[in-house]
This record gives sequence, C-alpha cells and structure tokens, in this order.
Amino acid sequence: MAMVSSGLVFLFSICILISQAFAQKDVLYHNCSDNGNYTSNSTYKANLNRVLYSLSSNTEIDYGFYNFSYGKSPDQVYSLGLCRGDVNPDICHSCLNEVKNLLTLLCPNQKEAIIWYDYCMLRYSFRNIFGIEEDSPAFSEANNNNVSANYDQFRQDLSTLLDSQIRQAAAGGSLRKFAAGNTTAPNLETLYSLAQCTPDLSVQVCSDCLNGAKKLIPECCDWRQGGRVLRPSCNFRFEVFSFYNATAVQSSSPPPVPSVSPPASNNTPAAKGKGSNKPRTVITVVPIISFVVLIIISFCIYLRVRKPREKPQRKSVDEIRSVESLQLGFGTIKVATDDFSDANKLGQGGFGVVYKGKLSDGQVIAVKRLSNNSRQGDLEFKNEVLLVAKLQHRNLVRLLGFCLEGIERLLIYEFMHNGSLDNFIFDPIKCVQLDWTRRYNIIGGIARGLLYLHEDSLLRIIHRDLKASNILLDSEMNPKISDFGMARLFELNQSEGNTNRIMGTQHGKIGNKV
Repeated sequence: MAMVSSGLVFLFSICILISQAFAQKDVLYHNCSDNGNYTSNSTYKANLNRVLYSLSSNTEIDYGFYNFSYGKSPDQVYSLGLCRGDVNPDICHSCLNEVKNLLTLLCPNQKEAIIWYDYCMLRYSFRNIFGIEEDSPAFSEANNNNVSANYDQFRQDLSTLLDSQIRQAAAGGSLRKFAAGNTTAPNLETLYSLAQCTPDLSVQVCSDCLNGAKKLIPECCDWRQGGRVLRPSCNFRFEVFSFYNATAVQSSSPPPVPSVSPPASNNTPAAKGKGSNKPRTVITVVPIISFVVLIIISFCIYLRVRKPREKPQRKSVDEIRSVESLQLGFGTIKVATDDFSDANKLGQGGFGVVYKGKLSDGQVIAVKRLSNNSRQGDLEFKNEVLLVAKLQHRNLVRLLGFCLEGIERLLIYEFMHNGSLDNFIFDPIKCVQLDWTRRYNIIGGIARGLLYLHEDSLLRIIHRDLKASNILLDSEMNPKISDFGMARLFELNQSEGNTNRIMGTQHGKIGNKV
C-alpha cells in the first residue's frame, strides 16, 4: 500500500510541475555574463523590460530577426532575437516570448545574457552587439550515436554539404541568412543540415563565423551521426534524420529564374467586329479543368473510404531493416557481458533480464536480454527498436544498438550509473539523497521527456508504462525515461484511444481481483 501511495505522489508531483517544465522544454544552453550587474529598480532594468517587450510583441516582422535598443549610455540596452529560418512567425513569437521571461529569471541581475532554444535565440547587453561577429559564449552538443562505417566518406559528404550551405546562408539578404538541405551519405543514409547567421552580418563576416564553427566539429562531434554548434552570431546543425521544416525551407528559397518568354507577335489587333480567340479558349479549357478536378476528388474519396484489403506481410525482422546500422553481433555482446554472468546482472523485468556490459572500445552499456518464452517478446522488441531509435531527447534513454540472432533478441542502451528512480524512492537510506532541488530537477526532466513524446517528436507516442522503475538516473542524477516496449503511436490530432488487449503481463491476462 505504501508503494502504491508513493507512486501516486510521484505522478501527482509530475502533474503539478509539468507547467514549469514546459517553459524549459527546448532550452539548449544559456549564459549569464559577469560583465556587469543591475538592480531591480534601476533605469537599466526598466529599459531592458521595454526592449524585451518590443522584441516579443512586434507582429509586423515576419522574417524571424529582431534587433532593438533603448535608453542612453550607461543604461542603454541592446537586444537581438533570431528564430530558426524554417519556423513560422507564430512559433517564432511564442519562442521569443518564452525565452525573454525565462532568461531574466535565469540571469536576474546580469546586464548581459544569452539563451538558445531549439527554435530561437535571444541575447541582450549594455554594449552594442548589432552587426558584430562574436564567437563566445558558444555551445556544442553531439548525437550519441556513432557513424557505423566509412566515416571518412561521411565526413567528406558533411563538409561538402556544409560548405554549400555556408555560401548560401552568407549570400542571404538583410532579412534572412539561412540555408538547409540534405545529401546522400554512406550506406544510403540521408544527411540533413542547416546553417544560419544573424542577418546584420556582411557576407564575409557570416562566412567567417560559420567556417569557424565548422572547425569545431572534430572537437565536439567527431564520428557522431549528428551535432550542432551555437555561437551568438551563427549556428549550424547536422543529423541523419530530418529535423527542420522542409516545406518552409523550399517556400523561402529564391524563386527559379523565369523562362524566356517568346517574342511578342507582330500581328495587328483584330478589327472591331471580328471575334477574339479568348472566349473560345476559356470555354474549351474550363470543362477540361473541371473534369480533371472531379477525377482527382473522386480518387481521393475512393482512397479515403476503401478498406485495406491486404494484410501486413512484413514480420518484425523486416520492419527493423531501417535501423540495421545499429545491429551488433551476439558474440560481441556475449563478451561485453562476460557471458551474461550474474555478477553483471542489473535487474529483471517482465520480459527479460538487464545486464551491465563493456564494449571493446571501453564504452559501458546496459543490455536487455528478452525472455525466449515471452509471447510478447517479438512485439516488445520491434516496438523498442523502431521507436527508440527515432527518438532524440536528453530525457529519454538512448538506444545504442540491438542484436537479433536465432532466438536471441537483445537491446543495447546507454548505461545509467545510478540505476532506476525506485531504488532511491523506496530505499530508507538512498532516499536521503533526494533533496527537494534534486526532486524538482527529476520531475522537470520527466515532464520534458513526456512533452517531447506527446508533442514534439516526429511520432506522437504514449508510453503507457510510466513508473519509477522505468525512470533511470545518470551519473548526475538526470532522469531518462526508458522501456518503450508497451508504447503506442497516436495520430497527430488524436486525443484518446482504445486497446483490445491487456498490456504489461506475461501472457496478456490479469487476475480477477484486479
């Protein structure tokens, strides 16, 4: 009973704090400069409030770049906001409105500060920051997944793609300096990237800023499938999955060069009383267009109402071909876990045992070995590989690989040094480590992970098995949601769903008492 009550308190705490976590769901990095401070009743504070209000409330600007200043030295405030080039004005305004409130909370008395969200960047200062390239403070992060093979070719393709986008972004006008695109990488993967500068930079300065950021790839993102470098004046990102709005990128691209029109006819106009060809053309074309539109509408209705007649033919093994680059040999995992010795056993769940392992390169991993006699084993395995491999968030456990040989089905995850949250909640000794600051951070991290699954991921996912034992903690006690074996996909506009079988039991049955 105590365990159930603790679980309810845990979930209730998430509900209470999810609104606070929402405000920080996309925060990548922030920096509070020590170049000067202000007081709450100072002129600088009043000027800052006025500038930030102007920045977030201006609806006339629809190209995603804002720069305002107000006041006189030494209390003059310069503010600059930049939205990612593929986001629409509504998302841009919403993002800037969130960051302006959050940044003043994170840096309550600093005269100079900067914050990066996924969709926007905001900075302010007491000094002029307009049209000036600055490379610090900077932030970089890398995708945890490594390039599986032929990295030299991957690096060359990435360099070529970024060079092209740097030139395109730098050549942009005074409203937007942004470029995005993709290319085919080794193993037929598609490599996506974008590059952007603040539009107040010149062509050469923008190019220098992005090229300088590109040189940081070996330090931050070597051998990685993705990464990003953020500077106050420019930024870029690359991934092996699509992360930007391709439609918006295409619509904002320069229009194609119009084709040369045929020379004007030298024929004299038709004399009065002689009919023109226009009416006849209209009469002929309109029925044809109407007929084509009718055919298209009929075909769309047919596709919408017809019932699928073909049953799925692919088995779970075929469905995971898209992530074959993550596959590891059973022998490799067997050596890493010391032949699945009990000494490396971390725990056991409804569908298998989890072991600690160490790969030949020294990387520590967690290996989930699915039970051979589990009726749901194939389904759970398919779900976790297909879902988790597509998820990219700091509060979700990352799938590093999988193994499928014979009857063996293994999932390889990043290792969480502090184990699961329930080890702390229900342990009378360890629970002392969960002070209120740490609890708040854990709850906020879980809320951000759930918000990503429900709203921000490419696929809308409902976990359906969230509990303390499925919340893992890394070495710094940061929470990560794990175990997506019972996750369910939802349509983008779907708010509820029904299930026709019981989840979370070994044979799909549940006791009468329940």
